[in-house]
Amino acid sequence: MDQGKKITTYLSLFLLAAVSLTSCNVGGGYKPDSYNTGAYSTITGAEYNSGGDGEFVVRDYQGMPEAPNMRYIEGGRLILGSFEEDIMKTGDNVERTVSVSSFWMDETEIANIHWLEYLHYLQLDSGQQAYDEALPDTTVWQAELAFNDQYVDHYLRYPGFRFHPVVGVTWEQATKFCQWRTDYVNKILALENGEDSEVEKAENGERIPLESGIVLPNFRLPTEAEWDYAAQALIGLQELDENYAERRIYPWDGHTLRNPYGEEMGNFMANFKRGRGDYAGIGGELNDAAMITAWIYDNPPNDFGLYNMAGNVNEWVEDIYRPLSYKDFSDLNPVRKSGYLDDANWGYEYDYANFYSYMSNSIRVYKGGSWNDVAYWMAPGTRRFLEQDSATSTIGFRCAMINAGSNY
Repeated sequence: MDQGKKITTYLSLFLLAAVSLTSCNVGGGYKPDSYNTGAYSTITGAEYNSGGDGEFVVRDYQGMPEAPNMRYIEGGRLILGSFEEDIMKTGDNVERTVSVSSFWMDETEIANIHWLEYLHYLQLDSGQQAYDEALPDTTVWQAELAFNDQYVDHYLRYPGFRFHPVVGVTWEQATKFCQWRTDYVNKILALENGEDSEVEKAENGERIPLESGIVLPNFRLPTEAEWDYAAQALIGLQELDENYAERRIYPWDGHTLRNPYGEEMGNFMANFKRGRGDYAGIGGELNDAAMITAWIYDNPPNDFGLYNMAGNVNEWVEDIYRPLSYKDFSDLNPVRKSGYLDDANWGYEYDYANFYSYMSNSIRVYKGGSWNDVAYWMAPGTRRFLEQDSATSTIGFRCAMINAGSNY
């Protein structure tokens, strides 16, 4: 075939494809979606973005903006709870099958440098009182019968600890950090990607409309169910028939605490307390090389790409604590937000005001185990609680976020 005939043939094919596409659009073969809405309304026939006064404007949308430090967690079914022996005899983690929608979670714990950045902008934009209220309690390192006083002054601020997890923060402080992070990240996104009106709103500290598609959903603490699901990370154990080949005691394969593979074989997979008085092993052959907290990227990530979902520091979650949470709450995106059903379950035994119970609506769950905990507490199904205005040297946190625009 000569060059002229080739050009004619290619042109004919191009025109045929164009006609076919047009006929699909006109005849109903084309179906709009969030990314390709079409030029006209499917219910009124009005043209979008026509340039007229009072028109309905449809912005281009390419998906949720990238959230810094976050990993996508595809949702699904899981069994909450622990299948190990309940050595505490609390009966508060009985197994139950639930489903969790897809969400996003920080790949690391929030570190000291992140908190110092937060303090910097609080003092700059919100004043001394807000700054003072956000200061971690560094005295959590003090003890009458231990010499950890060096961490009181140095742990938060000394550059060598920049990427160690922040501790000494309460659940309330962690929640306020999430709110600040939402505002600050969305301000940056609006300044970079917004139209003139949105840039002006961002500069004035005003809310950017969700319809713009240029801002992220709120950063927040993960729910207990989300945290369990992300920690288990069972995606690497799937079978073809929608079942898992096995469960995990910890956030990694196998039933031991040591790495079974490659050059790291025999090394511990988390920063924890191996036994009474043993925080790091012997000099010259340290087992986890961390007397206290470790680098936030220390140890291999789990199958979702999340670091230190076991050990290093415990992590605050959204839920208030109740022993019967696993029995009571919904089996889709479960969370315990209040004392709902308390009377139906226990009546006066949950009467915190009259000292019948330690159960109140201000005690929050924390998960994961820490540098000061034995291996039992690193299993995702274990759970403990603390008053939301309390802080320790063993509790930090990481943020989560909904996967906006997704139905799974």
